[in-house]
Amino acid sequence: MATNEQKAQQLIAEAEKKLSSSKGFFGSLFGGSAKVEDAVDCYHRAANLFKMAKNWTQAGSAFCEAGNLHLKTGSRHDAATNFVDAANCYKKSDINEAVNCLVRAIEIYTDMGRFTMAAKHHQSIAEMYETDAADLKKAVQHYEQAADYYRGEESNSSANKCLLKVAQYAAQLEDYTKAIQIYEQVASSSLENSLLKYSAKEYLFRAALCHLCVDLLNARHALERYTQIYPAFQDSREYKLLQNIFDQIEEQNLDGYTDVVKEYDSISRLDQWYTTMLLRIKKHINENPDLR
Repeated sequence: MATNEQKAQQLIAEAEKKLSSSKGFFGSLFGGSAKVEDAVDCYHRAANLFKMAKNWTQAGSAFCEAGNLHLKTGSRHDAATNFVDAANCYKKSDINEAVNCLVRAIEIYTDMGRFTMAAKHHQSIAEMYETDAADLKKAVQHYEQAADYYRGEESNSSANKCLLKVAQYAAQLEDYTKAIQIYEQVASSSLENSLLKYSAKEYLFRAALCHLCVDLLNARHALERYTQIYPAFQDSREYKLLQNIFDQIEEQNLDGYTDVVKEYDSISRLDQWYTTMLLRIKKHINENPDLR
């Protein structure tokens, strides 16, 4: 009994045979388009058999072939769907090919005016660069593009979600200006929504830490602005930590700095991003005593 991979290879050979017989004058005269449709069906069936066999590369390739045929026949939506299916297979074996397939799908969706779908797939590419390829610069680019398309479609919640990822990685890449701008922007929009208002304190806290990575005076001025736009921020543990940090810096007390951070962390656990920023602030102060 033939294995799933053998059956799939037979279907691909059958598809290629149908395509070669559909070419030329006589092929087009005697059901050329029907043979192309049959070939697409063969590629689909082959792709699913390859998936069952966990041969992700061949499955992705088969879905791509089906997508290319759909493009030739003008079925753009079907083509885009097939390229997304191909990407989902390639994700398990070849990240670069997965990205290429999603980019092809995005090109079709933007041409069709389906910007929400394009945004969704830019977000998927960003997530692959974020987790599988560990390329934060490329992740930032695709999160930014996703946010831009979401915003254009009035999907502000989705846009902000992507923008916060941009800010997170911009800060990690030491592009503090970009990170601050985004955190302040998202905090401002959160304050306009009673359901999201409480989350503004986190974004203002993150923005203040980014300021501290650069300059103490600007951080103080920024914190004053933040309390003006969101007075309740002054009652938060985040605000009190920032004030304690300012005091320790001005007293040139790096041990005290460490202690206030530890005390905060003992109650509200700091994740990796916060830890990185706080260590950078300490290092920056240590290397630039004139900032104290």
